[in-house]
Amino acid sequence: MPADATELTIENSALMLIDHQPWVAFMCEGDQTLLLNNVAFLARAAKILGVPTVLTTVGASGTVPLVDPIFSQIGDVFPEIKPIDRVTTAAWSDPRVREAVEATGRRKLITAGLSTEVCLAQAVLGALKDGYEVYFATDCSAGVTREGHEDAKLRLVQAGAHPVNVPVCISEWTPVATSPERAKLVDISLEYGGSQSLALQYVFAQTAAGTVRTPAPAAAE
Repeated sequence: MPADATELTIENSALMLIDHQPWVAFMCEGDQTLLLNNVAFLARAAKILGVPTVLTTVGASGTVPLVDPIFSQIGDVFPEIKPIDRVTTAAWSDPRVREAVEATGRRKLITAGLSTEVCLAQAVLGALKDGYEVYFATDCSAGVTREGHEDAKLRLVQAGAHPVNVPVCISEWTPVATSPERAKLVDISLEYGGSQSLALQYVFAQTAAGTVRTPAPAAAE
């Protein structure tokens, strides 16, 4: 198990989103609007940048709760990916999930899921056991209780996983502000970026007014 986290890049990381479903989300504590916003931001960034993504659900076809599909904010981004549906909370125990992650060819795995203390925690612990360097996006995950969410984060850190959030993923995937990769994310950053959106709007207003010059694009390596 890696002792230290290293930088996430477009080329070295994969994303796995676990059980972002309406019925599951109903059970989770927290700001659902913010959760949807953050998950949509991360999913769309991964799609735009070509970060391999694995989607999984639990009981989505009506085998456990009622029919409970993946959030449309994720499904609409990845119409070509059929979520791997399970009847177990332990996603990593499903060979289809492990095979899908292995097929990405990446050993750095960014995860997020509902709930933090159950399905996400079990998947992260399983991936760590199999030697993956695992990151978990705390702002794209939620616990059944706030205490459960916090306890799970502590448990996963102690096990060797690394907490991140959407801004961390975006900035490490596209560290150069004037790069073509960062430029691809401008529209979704304006839509989902929160304070980042406000900062961009301010910068664009200054360049439009001629107060500052538009930065030159970074030279291709």
